[in-house]
Amino acid sequence: MRAGGSREIGYASRGMSDETSGPQLEQATVADAEAILALQKLAYRSEAEIYDDFEIPPLRQTLAELQQDFARQLVLKATLDGRIVGSVRAHERAGTCHIGRLIVHPACQNRGIGRRLMAAIEERFRGVPRYELFTGQRSARNLAFYHKLGYVAFRTEAASERLSIVYLEKPGS
Repeated sequence: MRAGGSREIGYASRGMSDETSGPQLEQATVADAEAILALQKLAYRSEAEIYDDFEIPPLRQTLAELQQDFARQLVLKATLDGRIVGSVRAHERAGTCHIGRLIVHPACQNRGIGRRLMAAIEERFRGVPRYELFTGQRSARNLAFYHKLGYVAFRTEAASERLSIVYLEKPGS
């Protein structure tokens, strides 16, 4: 157990499934909130390190706040061997699908899970005129990943002295 009562998910030492079996993608439920929050806090540590800021919203989010997100957003999860290894959430507002909190367990990255989650969330919101998301300006891996998926930057805003947010968009179908 880590501080705050969240359980870390230790996949590297437990012999995960290989890529051939692949993760299962499905809609998450509120019952998944605790596991998703623990994964979120683990996945966002690398972002916090980039900015030397461990008070970023994904690390501060509480279980109750995440549970409330389920009422307002569609939350998808990716599971391997019955464990949640990825998640993404989105909602539609005024013709735009707002995508957020794409997370993949560090031990499962570079296996196509993030790409599959993004494709699944875009499919669930097929027909919207536009998709939008954001990431930090110094998050080079995230920016490269989203660019590969067809997203282009359209605005940058300073969030703090250390952090500027890059908003990216992609036309819908």
